[in-house]
Amino acid sequence: MTLKMVLDSKANKGDTIMVNEDASLLSATRTMCDAKVGAVLVQNAKQEPVGILSERDILRFCAKNHLDFDRVKVGEVMTRDLIVGTLDSLVKDVQAIMTEKKFRHLPVVDGGKVVGLVSIGDLVRIQLEETDVEVQYLRNFINL
Repeated sequence: MTLKMVLDSKANKGDTIMVNEDASLLSATRTMCDAKVGAVLVQNAKQEPVGILSERDILRFCAKNHLDFDRVKVGEVMTRDLIVGTLDSLVKDVQAIMTEKKFRHLPVVDGGKVVGLVSIGDLVRIQLEETDVEVQYLRNFINL
């Protein structure tokens, strides 16, 4: 199973939410709340991905700082070292990396361009669906 299959199964295909690294943390947080997502990709002025901002990044920042969210820039809080997957990345490999590195959202790129964002929940959901299909096939085979 590949990340392409996961992206194809998502209800909001192609709706990768991006914020500018110069946006305020307050603005980015509101964008995340409005979209009901746990992370957004961060882009520079050239619209290239330069990081990811997650709920965890925001919470860690809040725990350490007492600054005005409207004055803090996303680029100051985001995770800079982006780890990305490709459309042909295997779900099991991606899950292993996400578990080892302790993150829950992964940008998916194709030819250097972002084509989606998958969460650990997306990966678990599609694996459960695949397992349900396998179980049904096995039950049908046993009952022949």
